Amino acid sequence: MTDNENADGDRRVGRRSRVLKIAGLTLAGALVLGVATAGWAYWHLNNNIKSVDIDSALGANRPAKAVTTPSASASASAAPVPTGSVNILVLGSDSRSGKENQALGGGDSSGARSDTAMVVHIDAGRKKATIVSIPRDTLVTRPSCPLKSGGSTSVAYNAMFNSAYSVGGPVCAVKTVESITDVRMDHYIEIDFAGFAKLVNALGGVTVTTTEDIDDDDSHLHLKKGTHHLNGKQALALARTRHGIGDGSDLGRIGLQQMLVKALLTQISSHDLLTDPTKLYEVTDAITDSLTTDTGLDSLSELISLGQSLKGLSADAVKTITMPVVTAPSDPNRVVAKEPAASALWESLK
Repeated sequence: MTDNENADGDRRVGRRSRVLKIAGLTLAGALVLGVATAGWAYWHLNNNIKSVDIDSALGANRPAKAVTTPSASASASAAPVPTGSVNILVLGSDSRSGKENQALGGGDSSGARSDTAMVVHIDAGRKKATIVSIPRDTLVTRPSCPLKSGGSTSVAYNAMFNSAYSVGGPVCAVKTVESITDVRMDHYIEIDFAGFAKLVNALGGVTVTTTEDIDDDDSHLHLKKGTHHLNGKQALALARTRHGIGDGSDLGRIGLQQMLVKALLTQISSHDLLTDPTKLYEVTDAITDSLTTDTGLDSLSELISLGQSLKGLSADAVKTITMPVVTAPSDPNRVVAKEPAASALWESLK
């Protein structure tokens, strides 16, 4: 072999070495960037979640907890996935704080009410669920509730159910629900106007079928009866509609809200989010950005664990009902629990 051939060979080896080194550095940089991005995304999503320490505020004088058992299939190295029954109070808040919420609803920005209240009962095994809506116009005995500033609220008789949130926030909402149901709320989840609309948009909208025309100037929604694919703003307007349907009561609005819940579950199940990281991040960001929970669900890992435990729950296995009520004797525009049907319903969820 000549000296020139040796030199050419050395140059080729040198080039390959440099190419491999550059490729290795590029790959290492990409991995570092990927890890850093993933770490930032997790921190961002985790930091989105706001929480309230309801357990500490209410203490031990509460209904008994449901028994939660770990999944037998959980690996020794992974956190066990819960399989016991669980009750979650889900509130939709009409907070107008922030530009996004103000753009999606009228009213002042000095306070908020719980316009939507649902007790979500998930059966042991996490294969079936029952969602019970509590009409906001229900007259109840509102118990004394602790306040963040110290002291407590007074007991109020014949108070509107949604006033509990107004006077004492999530803690009073949970205590009031437990008082009228005698069912322990294992968790609390609250989502505001903007968060609901963003979630619907992140999922690409929802498809609903209305059985009558909707013409509601208050919610700015006008729909002919039939099937519609709604964006986030339209879906929120549907959830708030009451004057454009039926007799204009809250019971008509509850029916629309329950329809929306089923539509959301169907839309979520139609996406294979685990195979689409971009869509998964968009949906998770929308959910966590406007979420307030109890301290048992105030981290991404805890929400993921709850989500994993519900993988076998389909939209068809979710039953939506409304707490049995009758017109209040004291006010034709209010309702009260219908007994013994209401008590029998709550007993079935223990």
